[in-house]
Amino acid sequence: MTMKLIDSHAHLDLSQFSADLDAVLKRATDAGISRIITIGIDLRSSREAVRLAETYDNIYASVGIHPCDSGTADETTLTEIEKLAAMPRVVAIGETGMDFYHKPFSEANQRESLLFHLDLAVRTNLPVVIHNRQADQSIVPLLLKWAESNPSHPKGVIHCFNDKVEVAQRYINAGFHISVGGYVTYPSAKSIHESLRGIPLNRLLLETDCPFLPPQGHRGQRNEPAYLVQTAEALAEIRDIPVKELTEATTANTERLFALP
Repeated sequence: MTMKLIDSHAHLDLSQFSADLDAVLKRATDAGISRIITIGIDLRSSREAVRLAETYDNIYASVGIHPCDSGTADETTLTEIEKLAAMPRVVAIGETGMDFYHKPFSEANQRESLLFHLDLAVRTNLPVVIHNRQADQSIVPLLLKWAESNPSHPKGVIHCFNDKVEVAQRYINAGFHISVGGYVTYPSAKSIHESLRGIPLNRLLLETDCPFLPPQGHRGQRNEPAYLVQTAEALAEIRDIPVKELTEATTANTERLFALP
């Protein structure tokens, strides 16, 4: 069966793809991946994401500063991110958010950076790509308050979600979508199957986060967009629905959230 999928979160600018990106993109197209959103994590990668989006018809860009890089983002850097956000092929702001897993970290720096990105998202009317790792207590109330203050904004997506269904529901109630990746194929993912079944289908996105988090059949290898098919198949099985139903819904959700043509 030919699928039509969108990889809502990739990092095609990274060095792991520098030698064979065209081949990677061909495999993606052959697998049914119609479009890919490549995500900026700092100024260099945001610039490269925009360049890739301007070079390839099936790539779009998001620009931003990853929370782990928030301490090095000075005013000049943020000004440049703001300029990039105005480029036609940019469809989102981020990834931004909070990460208390990687140490040392400054919660103050991460919070300030996140607030900048949220403000930029409102000013550009673009959705925001949120990274959250072990930072629920700080990030959830902040995002809920922001969402309440901006009811007409398209909100965004919680990337790489791996938590309880109650947490997912708080984000969904605030207007966010939930994105999941290749880790749903891991044996350890059984602990979140209830969450994966509980997320409304109209709020669900798929991603690779490539070159990271390859699905089970490719553990230890570089992840790439073509492998999104395995994530879709595994998630459809977890939810006990036809894979066609899952792919059609997640594709439509991604098109709608990021205003893709």
